[in-house]
Amino acid sequence: DSVFRHMRQQQLVEVKGMIGNDYNFALSAAGRALSGERFQVSQYAGACPVALNDYHAATTMQAAHVSVDRTALRDAFSDLIVTDRLLDQLGPAVISQNSIFLYGPTGNGKTSLAERMLRVYSDYVLIPYSVEVDGQIISLYDPVVHTKIETDEHELDPRWVTCRRPCIVVGGELIPSMLELRLDYNSGLYAAPMQLKANNGIFIIDDFGRQLMSPRDLLNRWIVPLEGRVDYLTLHTGKKIEVPFEQLLIFATNLDPADLVDDAFLRRMGYRLFVTAPSKDLYAQIFRRYVEESGFAYDSKYLDFLFRLYAEEKRPLRGCEPRDIIERCVDLCKYENRSKVLSPELLELAWNNYFGTRLTTN
Repeated sequence: DSVFRHMRQQQLVEVKGMIGNDYNFALSAAGRALSGERFQVSQYAGACPVALNDYHAATTMQAAHVSVDRTALRDAFSDLIVTDRLLDQLGPAVISQNSIFLYGPTGNGKTSLAERMLRVYSDYVLIPYSVEVDGQIISLYDPVVHTKIETDEHELDPRWVTCRRPCIVVGGELIPSMLELRLDYNSGLYAAPMQLKANNGIFIIDDFGRQLMSPRDLLNRWIVPLEGRVDYLTLHTGKKIEVPFEQLLIFATNLDPADLVDDAFLRRMGYRLFVTAPSKDLYAQIFRRYVEESGFAYDSKYLDFLFRLYAEEKRPLRGCEPRDIIERCVDLCKYENRSKVLSPELLELAWNNYFGTRLTTN
């Protein structure tokens, strides 16, 4: 009513009729002129934007508070073979909700571990469709990265979307512009950067060190957010705005940290965890799981055969390779229309298709 009265006093609307206490009205010439001017500034149409201060307060209130132990983490990573030692390293890191630096040889599950950390959260968060600051509108809710869930709480403010905590993964494709506000000059709308969309969740920078921007520049970008839990973005007008940075930031790399950054930068990382290659015993557990899950009968003699191949070619064990080799065995069985029975011949064919280094035996 107050909005209608204000618009009527400003002669922005014309009353066409009245039924009881309900008005039928339309925009006046002045109203159409004003809407046309506003349309040139922004073509946003949707739920009313949330004020930046309100969004900042809500994000802080919804900061994750994690309580986990080894048993809970083992359940979260139940589809992976993970040692208790690694779980005991991950537990405090997840509880801290500080940054995590995962490094170690390629193919040993750093990305898989990072993505599954989202499972420690059992709650949901509210994310606004858009945020308004200084007369500018930033589109925030993104159905590509935000998973909307239905709830029975019908009294929630419809400007907000109920979502699972987000988990956003970027890799070598990360460029500086993805971390800044991007203005669409045609619509007048800003697209939120990746870290803003990741608030109240997890932001994973995979393959750290392989981006077009240097590792030093990338880490420099996070110094202020990591220390102050706020980030600073710039509007096209040149005005800087303060936005919340409330998320678990994870770096994953198979490069030597000493080759990427110096100790001063590494000290800013909350936790540094080395993800090592599997031992023979751990490799055997992984191999057996994938053999049985793929419908083959397990026999330790096939594992011994694989270990001989590793020894002959002096290859280090990697945690992803049992899965990859068995998947190629499945593909070969389908191609040749044969039953799922492991054999040295089948394993060697799969090995050759994977590594491309051996000639198949007769």
